[in-house]
Amino acid sequence: MNMVQPRLAPYVRRALRSSRAFHSSPRSYAPAPLSVAHLLDTPPPDPDNVTVNGFIRSIRNQKQRSFASVGDGSSLEPLQALLTPEQAQNLSTGTAVRLTGSWRPSPNPKAQSHELHVVGLDILGSADSATFPLQKKYHSPEFLRTIPHLRTRTPFNSTLLRFRSQSIAQVTDFFAGRDFTQTHPPIITSSDCEGAGEVFSVETAEKGRATAESDGSFFRSPKYLTVSSQLHLEALAQSVGSVWTLSPTFRAEKSETARHLSEFYMLEAEVNFVEEMEEVMSLVEDMLRHLTKGLYNSRVGQELLHGKRSGDQAEEASKRSEELERRWQGMMSESWPRITYTEAISLLEPHSEKFEHVPKWGSGLQAEHERFIASTVGNGQPVFVTNYPKAIKPFYMLPSSTDGSRETVDCFDLLVPEVCEIVGGSMREHRLEPLLSSMREHGLIPPNASSAEDLGTLKWYIDLRRWGSVPHGGFGLGFDRLLGYLSGVPNIREIVTFPRWVGRCDC
Repeated sequence: MNMVQPRLAPYVRRALRSSRAFHSSPRSYAPAPLSVAHLLDTPPPDPDNVTVNGFIRSIRNQKQRSFASVGDGSSLEPLQALLTPEQAQNLSTGTAVRLTGSWRPSPNPKAQSHELHVVGLDILGSADSATFPLQKKYHSPEFLRTIPHLRTRTPFNSTLLRFRSQSIAQVTDFFAGRDFTQTHPPIITSSDCEGAGEVFSVETAEKGRATAESDGSFFRSPKYLTVSSQLHLEALAQSVGSVWTLSPTFRAEKSETARHLSEFYMLEAEVNFVEEMEEVMSLVEDMLRHLTKGLYNSRVGQELLHGKRSGDQAEEASKRSEELERRWQGMMSESWPRITYTEAISLLEPHSEKFEHVPKWGSGLQAEHERFIASTVGNGQPVFVTNYPKAIKPFYMLPSSTDGSRETVDCFDLLVPEVCEIVGGSMREHRLEPLLSSMREHGLIPPNASSAEDLGTLKWYIDLRRWGSVPHGGFGLGFDRLLGYLSGVPNIREIVTFPRWVGRCDC
């Protein structure tokens, strides 16, 4: 009896042919590209067969050979590649290349222990040397700000980008180790958390017709870009205990100082069931110490501390390294000083003639006051200043002691040398009636508010105090200011990749 052979579907026959061809054909070995940082740090597994992707930083031609500096953003230091003049003839600064060759000891090991002897070269993206703006020369920060879409290709700016990434990884590790929940609060809000009025309104290009229930806008009532995630974090903390976020925040301050931007990142955290402000300050201290220690021996940390930057003179670089070492050691030290606002005023008053703004109890500390406190009290360490006057602080802060007629709140600022304040935090008013009283004092609700309509856009925040409210506190850290302090970059516009400030929002 003849067996009928089953017929195979066409796609099955194609798959079988492909399978036989795959198994019968010898495979050529193409090594995976290695980063420049990996090559400079670790010998490749096969020194005779190395592939690197990157961009030409500079090219130097001689009669018999050419030398190319190649970077890929993974290292402040470039890789040196040895080519023939024929290979190098179409190369210029900015050209994207794939290089294949052997990793050989350098005849000048003081500069770099090894160099890549190029066998194969592919130009993946050309760059016209006549128009490419990032040539091999010093570019001022002011010039680089005009091309924010390109400036991260410079060695130092790409290092800052990696520094930000690794700092976020360290912070994430810290909070995960303490069982915090990372959250994503909203960017569009219905209120101004700080009550300062410096907010950006959110509107569509065209407004609809106003009715009794709506003002005609997209959300039917005014909405703003957030100035802080604190209020929403307080709500989330009541659900899971301890929360944190790293989110963009927005301030419509018409300030052109080196310390302010209109869009910046805030690292904020809220902790439930905490009754003493000391615990919140200790959390801040532990977090910053963890971050700094984790980065200190990393490649990017050492590059920032000791690496050469464009335009550096030897003496300038040495002074900067000493200053940065002092800053990092201060951050990694134990037991940061803590003084009250009242003690700070007493410290400042004998030196009033040094200041443009006379220090007096009841007024906010100016940057010049903060610098004096940081240098005098801190001596290289960060300094906590606590218990500011109630009258100059937001409505949500928990009242502390009363010294005669001097009412203060349980709050703190963390000051560091030169940069001044980088963290602000407080215990939150968790009791319903005192919160309502504070909101009346700040003019946020009418004196005899009773209905939901009277409570306005913060009714939801008041509701948090009605059901199961517990003592809690939190803080906000200016993430970009912190990165600027640790990297020695005095202007925050150089820390943020696409900075926005009054009159400037280029791309």
